Amino acid sequence: MKKTTKNTLRGLSLYSKIKRFLALAGVIVLVGLYLSTLFCALSTKENFMDLLMASIYATVIFPVLLWAYSFIYRLFKGHTEDEED
Repeated sequence: MKKTTKNTLRGLSLYSKIKRFLALAGVIVLVGLYLSTLFCALSTKENFMDLLMASIYATVIFPVLLWAYSFIYRLFKGHTEDEED
C-alpha cells in the first residue's frame, strides 16, 4: 500500500517557497490593516478620522507598492510566469 500523504512544500523550488511565505506575510499585514481600520471606525477618540484615513490609505497603498515592486523585479530580472512553470 502506498502512502498518499505528501508534503506539499517538498517538491517546490526555493523561489516558490519564498514567494508563498511573502504572500502569507502580506495577507497577515492586510488583515491587520483591516482590523485597524475597523478599530478606528468604531473608536470614540477625537482624532479617529485621522486614524481612519491613515489606515484606509495604508490598506490601499501597501498592496499597490507590493505589486509595483514585484513587477519591477520581474522586469529587471527577466522572469515571467511562463518561465517559472
